[in-house]
Amino acid sequence: MNEKNIQPIQFLFEKELLEEIQKVSTIKQVPKGEIMIDLGERIKFIPLLLEGAIKVVREDDSGEELLLYFVEFGSTCAMTLNCCLENTSSEIRAICESDTTLIMVPVAFMDDWLTKYRSWRNFIFENYQNRLSEMLKAIDALTFLKLDERLEKYIKDKSKVTKSKTLKITHLEIAMDLNSSRVVISRLLKKMENQGKVVLGRNTISINY
Repeated sequence: MNEKNIQPIQFLFEKELLEEIQKVSTIKQVPKGEIMIDLGERIKFIPLLLEGAIKVVREDDSGEELLLYFVEFGSTCAMTLNCCLENTSSEIRAICESDTTLIMVPVAFMDDWLTKYRSWRNFIFENYQNRLSEMLKAIDALTFLKLDERLEKYIKDKSKVTKSKTLKITHLEIAMDLNSSRVVISRLLKKMENQGKVVLGRNTISINY
Protein backbone atom coordinates (compact mmCIF):
# COMPACT_ATOMS: atom_id res chain seq x y z
CA MET A 1 0.00 0.00 0.00
CA ASN A 2 1.47 3.37 -0.96
CA GLU A 3 1.53 6.64 0.97
CA LYS A 4 -1.20 8.19 -1.20
CA ASN A 5 -3.69 5.53 -0.05
CA ILE A 6 -3.19 6.41 3.60
CA GLN A 7 -3.42 10.20 3.27
CA PRO A 8 -7.19 10.43 4.00
CA ILE A 9 -6.72 8.98 7.52
CA GLN A 10 -3.53 10.83 8.50
CA PHE A 11 -5.50 12.93 10.97
CA LEU A 12 -6.49 9.82 12.95
CA PHE A 13 -3.12 8.29 13.86
CA GLU A 14 0.44 9.24 14.76
CA LYS A 15 3.20 8.98 12.17
CA GLU A 16 4.71 5.72 13.47
CA LEU A 17 1.37 3.94 13.40
CA LEU A 18 0.59 5.25 9.92
CA GLU A 19 3.88 3.78 8.75
CA GLU A 20 2.96 0.40 10.24
CA ILE A 21 -0.52 0.49 8.70
CA GLN A 22 1.02 1.29 5.33
CA LYS A 23 3.48 -1.59 5.68
CA VAL A 24 1.11 -4.40 6.74
CA SER A 25 -2.28 -3.45 5.29
CA THR A 26 -3.90 -3.77 1.88
CA ILE A 27 -6.45 -1.70 -0.04
CA LYS A 28 -9.73 -3.38 -0.94
CA GLN A 29 -12.43 -2.01 -3.23
CA VAL A 30 -15.92 -3.45 -2.84
CA PRO A 31 -18.81 -2.62 -5.21
CA LYS A 32 -22.21 -1.40 -4.04
CA GLY A 33 -24.51 -4.15 -2.82
CA GLU A 34 -21.77 -6.70 -2.13
CA ILE A 35 -21.61 -8.43 1.24
CA MET A 36 -18.29 -7.54 2.82
CA ILE A 37 -18.67 -9.60 6.00
CA ASP A 38 -21.27 -12.33 6.45
CA LEU A 39 -22.74 -14.22 9.37
CA GLY A 40 -20.46 -16.96 10.69
CA GLU A 41 -17.30 -15.69 8.99
CA ARG A 42 -14.02 -15.62 10.86
CA ILE A 43 -12.69 -12.07 10.92
CA LYS A 44 -9.13 -11.83 9.57
CA PHE A 45 -8.97 -8.09 8.88
CA ILE A 46 -10.16 -4.88 10.54
CA PRO A 47 -11.73 -2.65 7.87
CA LEU A 48 -10.98 1.09 7.97
CA LEU A 49 -13.36 2.96 5.70
CA LEU A 50 -11.74 5.36 3.22
CA GLU A 51 -14.67 5.94 0.89
CA GLY A 52 -18.31 4.88 0.66
CA ALA A 53 -20.63 3.55 3.37
CA ILE A 54 -21.45 0.18 4.93
CA LYS A 55 -24.75 -1.04 6.36
CA VAL A 56 -24.50 -3.41 9.33
CA VAL A 57 -27.45 -5.72 10.02
CA ARG A 58 -28.28 -8.55 12.42
CA GLU A 59 -30.38 -11.56 11.36
CA ASP A 60 -32.86 -13.37 13.61
CA ASP A 61 -33.70 -17.09 13.62
CA SER A 62 -36.41 -16.61 10.99
CA GLY A 63 -34.05 -14.83 8.59
CA GLU A 64 -35.45 -11.34 9.22
CA GLU A 65 -32.83 -8.58 9.23
CA LEU A 66 -32.56 -5.68 11.67
CA LEU A 67 -30.53 -2.62 10.73
CA LEU A 68 -28.03 -1.85 13.50
CA TYR A 69 -26.02 1.09 12.14
CA PHE A 70 -24.08 2.55 9.22
CA VAL A 71 -20.28 2.84 9.02
CA GLU A 72 -18.90 6.00 7.40
CA PHE A 73 -15.54 7.46 6.36
CA GLY A 74 -12.79 7.21 8.97
CA SER A 75 -14.63 4.58 11.01
CA THR A 76 -14.72 0.83 11.47
CA CYS A 77 -17.28 -1.75 12.56
CA ALA A 78 -17.51 -2.23 16.34
CA MET A 79 -19.04 -5.69 15.97
CA THR A 80 -16.02 -6.70 13.88
CA LEU A 81 -13.70 -5.40 16.61
CA ASN A 82 -15.62 -7.41 19.18
CA CYS A 83 -15.14 -10.60 17.15
CA CYS A 84 -11.42 -9.86 16.85
CA LEU A 85 -10.97 -9.33 20.59
CA GLU A 86 -12.95 -12.45 21.53
CA ASN A 87 -11.76 -14.56 18.58
CA THR A 88 -15.33 -15.44 17.58
CA SER A 89 -17.18 -15.66 14.28
CA SER A 90 -19.14 -12.74 12.88
CA GLU A 91 -22.65 -12.21 14.26
CA ILE A 92 -23.49 -9.48 11.74
CA ARG A 93 -23.71 -8.95 8.00
CA ALA A 94 -21.97 -5.90 6.52
CA ILE A 95 -23.23 -4.73 3.12
CA CYS A 96 -21.74 -1.94 1.01
CA GLU A 97 -24.23 0.89 0.53
CA SER A 98 -22.12 2.37 -2.26
CA ASP A 99 -18.85 1.58 -4.01
CA THR A 100 -16.50 1.33 -1.06
CA THR A 101 -12.74 1.57 -0.52
CA LEU A 102 -11.23 0.07 2.63
CA ILE A 103 -7.89 -0.32 4.33
CA MET A 104 -7.73 -3.93 5.53
CA VAL A 105 -5.63 -4.20 8.70
CA PRO A 106 -4.64 -7.77 9.71
CA VAL A 107 -6.22 -8.75 13.03
CA ALA A 108 -2.85 -9.99 14.32
CA PHE A 109 -1.70 -6.39 14.89
CA MET A 110 -4.71 -5.20 16.88
CA ASP A 111 -3.59 -6.14 20.41
CA ASP A 112 -0.02 -4.93 19.93
CA TRP A 113 -1.18 -1.55 18.63
CA LEU A 114 -3.58 -1.14 21.56
CA THR A 115 -0.54 -1.23 23.83
CA LYS A 116 1.86 0.79 21.65
CA TYR A 117 -0.28 3.60 20.25
CA ARG A 118 -2.62 5.94 22.08
CA SER A 119 -4.27 7.03 18.83
CA TRP A 120 -5.17 3.41 18.03
CA ARG A 121 -6.67 2.91 21.51
CA ASN A 122 -8.66 6.12 21.14
CA PHE A 123 -9.83 5.05 17.68
CA ILE A 124 -10.99 1.61 18.89
CA PHE A 125 -12.76 2.88 22.02
CA GLU A 126 -14.37 5.81 20.20
CA ASN A 127 -15.75 3.47 17.54
CA TYR A 128 -17.10 1.15 20.23
CA GLN A 129 -18.81 4.08 21.93
CA ASN A 130 -20.24 5.53 18.71
CA ARG A 131 -21.57 2.22 17.41
CA LEU A 132 -23.04 1.33 20.82
CA SER A 133 -24.84 4.68 20.84
CA GLU A 134 -26.18 4.03 17.34
CA MET A 135 -27.38 0.53 18.31
CA LEU A 136 -29.19 1.98 21.33
CA LYS A 137 -30.84 4.53 19.04
CA ALA A 138 -31.89 1.67 16.73
CA ILE A 139 -33.43 -0.16 19.68
CA ASP A 140 -35.16 3.03 20.86
CA ALA A 141 -36.54 3.63 17.36
CA LEU A 142 -37.82 0.07 17.12
CA THR A 143 -39.39 0.27 20.58
CA PHE A 144 -40.70 3.81 20.85
CA LEU A 145 -41.12 5.30 17.37
CA LYS A 146 -44.02 4.73 15.03
CA LEU A 147 -43.14 3.20 11.67
CA ASP A 148 -43.57 6.51 9.81
CA GLU A 149 -41.11 8.16 12.23
CA ARG A 150 -38.66 5.27 11.81
CA LEU A 151 -38.96 5.62 8.04
CA GLU A 152 -38.14 9.34 8.15
CA LYS A 153 -35.15 8.68 10.42
CA TYR A 154 -33.96 5.88 8.12
CA ILE A 155 -34.12 8.14 5.05
CA LYS A 156 -32.25 10.93 6.85
CA ASP A 157 -29.55 8.54 8.08
CA LYS A 158 -29.14 6.94 4.67
CA SER A 159 -28.89 10.35 3.00
CA LYS A 160 -26.21 11.35 5.51
CA VAL A 161 -23.99 8.30 5.01
CA THR A 162 -24.33 8.29 1.22
CA LYS A 163 -23.90 12.10 1.09
CA SER A 164 -26.76 12.36 -1.37
CA LYS A 165 -30.25 13.85 -1.35
CA THR A 166 -31.33 11.25 -3.90
CA LEU A 167 -31.41 7.65 -2.70
CA LYS A 168 -31.25 4.82 -5.23
CA ILE A 169 -33.27 2.20 -3.38
CA THR A 170 -36.41 0.12 -3.78
CA HIS A 171 -39.38 0.12 -1.43
CA LEU A 172 -38.71 -3.57 -0.79
CA GLU A 173 -35.14 -2.88 0.35
CA ILE A 174 -36.41 -0.26 2.80
CA ALA A 175 -39.07 -2.67 4.05
CA MET A 176 -36.42 -5.33 4.70
CA ASP A 177 -34.22 -2.89 6.62
CA LEU A 178 -37.16 -1.71 8.74
CA ASN A 179 -38.62 -5.20 9.20
CA SER A 180 -41.89 -4.19 7.53
CA SER A 181 -43.72 -4.96 4.27
CA ARG A 182 -43.28 -3.31 0.87
CA VAL A 183 -46.96 -2.35 0.72
CA VAL A 184 -46.82 -0.51 4.05
CA ILE A 185 -43.57 1.29 3.16
CA SER A 186 -44.95 2.33 -0.24
CA ARG A 187 -48.03 3.78 1.44
CA LEU A 188 -45.96 5.74 3.97
CA LEU A 189 -43.61 7.03 1.26
CA LYS A 190 -46.60 8.20 -0.77
CA LYS A 191 -47.86 10.03 2.32
CA MET A 192 -44.44 11.69 2.71
CA GLU A 193 -44.56 12.70 -0.96
CA ASN A 194 -48.00 14.26 -0.50
CA GLN A 195 -46.57 16.20 2.46
CA GLY A 196 -43.79 17.53 0.22
CA LYS A 197 -41.02 15.75 2.13
CA VAL A 198 -39.86 13.51 -0.73
CA VAL A 199 -40.25 13.01 -4.46
CA LEU A 200 -40.62 9.40 -5.56
CA GLY A 201 -39.14 8.12 -8.81
CA ARG A 202 -38.39 4.74 -10.31
CA ASN A 203 -36.29 3.12 -7.56
CA THR A 204 -35.29 6.59 -6.32
CA ILE A 205 -36.30 8.86 -3.45
CA SER A 206 -35.37 12.55 -3.59
CA ILE A 207 -35.39 14.27 -0.21
CA ASN A 208 -36.79 17.77 0.33
CA TYR A 209 -36.04 18.14 4.06
